[in-house]
Order: sequence, then C-alpha cells, then structure tokens
Amino acid sequence: MRKQFVPELMPDKQFSDPRLANLYDLGNAGSEDRDFYLELAGSVPIDILDLGCGTGLLCRAYSTAGHKVVGVDPASAMIDVAKRADPLGRVKWIESSAESFGTEQRFDLIIMTGHAFQVLLTDEQVSQTLAVMALLLRQDGRVVFESRNPAVDWDGVWAREYTMQTNDGPVHARRRLTDRSQAPDYLSFAWDYHFTDRVLTSGSTLRFKSHEQILKFANAAGLWLEHLYGDWDCSTFDPMRSREMIFQFRRFSPG
Repeated sequence: MRKQFVPELMPDKQFSDPRLANLYDLGNAGSEDRDFYLELAGSVPIDILDLGCGTGLLCRAYSTAGHKVVGVDPASAMIDVAKRADPLGRVKWIESSAESFGTEQRFDLIIMTGHAFQVLLTDEQVSQTLAVMALLLRQDGRVVFESRNPAVDWDGVWAREYTMQTNDGPVHARRRLTDRSQAPDYLSFAWDYHFTDRVLTSGSTLRFKSHEQILKFANAAGLWLEHLYGDWDCSTFDPMRSREMIFQFRRFSPG
C-alpha cells in the first residue's frame, strides 16, 4: 500500500502569535458564511459545538441569540482572545484539537467553519475528527462544515491583500502562494503582516479533498449527507464551477 504523503508543517503564527491573533477579528468581521451558520441554529435554543472556533466571533453570536455554546480551538492565543471578549463566560471555551476533543455532552449542531476542515492534513486526522463529530452529535442533530472545491484554479485567485486600522496604527496584510509542488491536493501559502515596526509572516498548508473523498470518510464515521451546497446562498453544488463545498450531515439511523 502506498504511504500517504504528509507535507512539512509550517508554524502558523496567525493563530499562535498573540499579536496576530488579536488581528483575526479585524480581517474576519461580517461575512455571508457567518450569516449562513447563524441561520442554521434558528431561534429555539439548542446546544452547539464549534470545532476550530478561533477567536469565537460566531460562538458569541450564537450565545447572544440564546444558544448554549462550546467553542474548541487548538491555539491558546485564539482561546485567550475569545475569553477576553466573553467576560461573563457565556460560552464554554476549551483548548483542544478537533480530533482529540472529548466530552460527555451531546450537541444539536456541530460546526467547523472558516475552512478549518482543510487544516486536517492527514487521513487519520480527517477520520478521527469526523468520528468525534458523529459521537458527540445527538441522534437528530446536524454536522455542518465547508471545504474549498479542488476543481477551482486556486493558484490563480489566491493572492489577496488589505489594510486594517488598529489602535497601534495601520497593518497591511498580504496573502501569497508559497508552494504547490508537495502533492496535488496540498497548497501552502503565507500571510505577510506589515506593522509599523516589523513584518510578521504566518505560513499555512491546506489540503483540498474532493467532495467524493469527504463523503467516503463521513460515511465511514457514521454520517450521511443531507445537503451539499455550492455557495452560501444554498445553491446546488456544481463539481466543476462551485467554489465552496458546504456539507450538512446527519447520523446514520441505527439498523
């Protein structure tokens, strides 16, 4: 059996460096994907688990709407920012990776947003994370996450830059592709953050799995596909044209 390729991991300072973690919300304020996830919860209070919650923007919005929320993230700098923004402790914040997270609590909605699913770089991480989702999901609950469609020419659209205004002055952020040669389904990139006194660079590697591959892993974990959307307006997924692959799963029924 051919051994799975695993890329050399780069330190992702965007999540681990406190100075960069504090910038995260400025670059990810309002967005149509957040509106999509807020709509999922509805108005009746439910139990929600956010795996890879980052600084907790969505968790706090859920909590404000009356839901009971647990936010999980492996980066201590992100959890620290989330806790400071939640002084009353309305959300339960936990530092943990998605694949190793465990609790006796069960949830009506489990989400993984911000394309965090693509940070799962090995088959083992994908399998374990989906198994955790299936285990912690109530029988009538939903698992929802998104991944970028690998059929899109991401190399051609990856470059992005913008400027954020902070209390310490403007910070210019620029994203650039750094490596596409490691393996067909891996892409490495870097964010350069230009502060007034220095430049900090955060490198990341993402994995681009096809929707068929993701479905295979989900089915093995005991999850069945309820919806597959191609955009945040809930339009039908087109394998060749859609940029997003937004999955909504339910648990397999016993028997």
